[in-house]
Amino acid sequence: MASFKDFDDIAVTTNGYVATIEIQRPPHNFFDYALIQQIADAMEAIDEDNDLRAAVLCAQGKSFCAGANFSSDGSSSNQSDGSNKNDRSAHLYVEAVRLFATKTPIVGAIQGAAIGGGLGLCLVPDFRIACPESRFAANFTRLGFHPGFGLTHTLPALIGFQKATLMFYTSRRIKGQEAHEWGLADELVPLEEIRSTAIRLAEEIAENSPLGVIETRATMRQGLADRVRKTTNHELKIQDKLRQTDDFKEGVRAVAERRIPNFKGS
Repeated sequence: MASFKDFDDIAVTTNGYVATIEIQRPPHNFFDYALIQQIADAMEAIDEDNDLRAAVLCAQGKSFCAGANFSSDGSSSNQSDGSNKNDRSAHLYVEAVRLFATKTPIVGAIQGAAIGGGLGLCLVPDFRIACPESRFAANFTRLGFHPGFGLTHTLPALIGFQKATLMFYTSRRIKGQEAHEWGLADELVPLEEIRSTAIRLAEEIAENSPLGVIETRATMRQGLADRVRKTTNHELKIQDKLRQTDDFKEGVRAVAERRIPNFKGS
């Protein structure tokens, strides 16, 4: 069994054939480059451990991941790359592609909110366990922004073009029951049972032939990481353009001030 390094913002534990990655930035677990990199590092380490056959991705606190932590001036950790923000080789979407390229099956325990890039993160797992309190939103247009984290590919692939387009255009929040009906969540359970249900599903997967599961998953997700890479390259280009607009700054201010934005189209 591999020993996992100490991470700043996540914890990795193992029980039998199942590894659990817990995001530890409560209450809302806002993401940045460092967080996505740590999750990718952990998943790649799990991939290398022959004693681990499935993983659970979960989070402390009220939300699974409520998105990037935008400041009132429109800057955010979403664009932070840990060095020069113009060095896109180190952009967090590169880390997102690493996540989609990992080989171990993942079950997501999605309590509370999965918003914006947090929604993108919750689509990395193969399956999602939700509860009535879960909330899913691609709120980019409410920020005067463009979807990212590969969502323009992964979301319509999961729930269909029309429903994904509705989520993108309206930025509406989809509650747990509706998410389950749409196929955005695979199981709907009470809040207190989310993590245990996710672990049970991971254990059920791990009971099967590890080589059979890995090869079947590779076939089912064939080319996914490449499609996400192509998608995020386009998403990032448009995000960089829209980040310079007055509407983006207004959208971020409006969200921070909990009011309806007054967009001018500029």
